[in-house]
Formats: sequence, structure tokens, C-alpha cells
Amino acid sequence: MGQVVAVALDGAHRFSKGLTPEITLVEGLGIAGDAHAGITVKHRSRVARDPSQPNLRQVHLLQAELFEEVAAGGFRVAPAELGENVTTSGIDLLGLPTGTRLRLGAEAVVEVTGLRNPCSQIERWQPGLLAAVLDRDADGRLVRKAGIMAVVVTGGPVRPGDAITVELPPPPHRRLEPV
Repeated sequence: MGQVVAVALDGAHRFSKGLTPEITLVEGLGIAGDAHAGITVKHRSRVARDPSQPNLRQVHLLQAELFEEVAAGGFRVAPAELGENVTTSGIDLLGLPTGTRLRLGAEAVVEVTGLRNPCSQIERWQPGLLAAVLDRDADGRLVRKAGIMAVVVTGGPVRPGDAITVELPPPPHRRLEPV
């Protein structure tokens, strides 16, 4: 079991989001008041390519453990600064398979769709940080550490301190890929 460390949203398309005491997840849409909420994709680069594609990036979750990891390289990062909506602790988000469901608090449920693909905005925010959130595994495959994306299955409020429970999908499990 994990825990919600922080929650954030932003009604405009900015890199970092604003911390708030509570967010409200809305089934099939995302987070009420967030610029990325919607049935179809809202990320500007994806809208430019095809505005009709489904929004698999309604909620961005990021593990707080990353902050300590990048701090060892001299970077200072706090919740919401990398644009995540939900900062978590105690769960290996990057190790979850596609289709995992996460219960956030008493009501809200999200389904994991894939990895966030770190972009050049991270580099512009703190030079060198993009390389710090990328790695290689033992087989030489690229490891993206900038969190995961999800869609809202069941709406509800989410607050810092809420418990997070994990429900794995039935096997065979599929590795997370960028969405």
C-alpha cells in the first residue's frame, strides 16, 4: 500500500502545476479544473498531430522517491514541479503493468495506461534534469522515470495522506510503454 503525498492541478498548459489541498477526479475525463481533462487528448503536441485521439493521459502520477534520487545529482525537485497531478510514495509506479488499477483514497480509481515520456520542457526547467530522469536497464533499454499516466475509472476526491491500493490486472502482464 502506498500513500498520496501531494495533489496538484492547473487550468492552463504550464510545465509545473499548483499544489492544492484536494483534487476531484471525474470518471472518463480526468481532474476537474485541470487543462488536461477531457475524453480526447489535451497535450498540445498531441492535439496538433490528431485532436481526436483518446486521452490516455488524464492523470499524471509521479513517485516522490524520484526527488531523492535526482537530489543526489544536485537537482532540487518538489511535488507538482514536474507537472504531476498526484505525487505518491511507497509504490513502484514504474514497475506496474499496463491496466493496473489504483484506488486513491476512499472513492477514486484510476487505470494505468503507460509511462510519461519525459520531454525537453524538463531540460528547459532545470538543465541536466532530463538526463537524470532517464536511465538504461541491464538490457540497454531506455528507462523513463518521470512517472506514469492513467485514466479515471471512478471519480472522487483525492487528498494528501490518502491511502493508495494496487489492483493488478489478470496475467499476462504488459510492460508500461510511453503514451
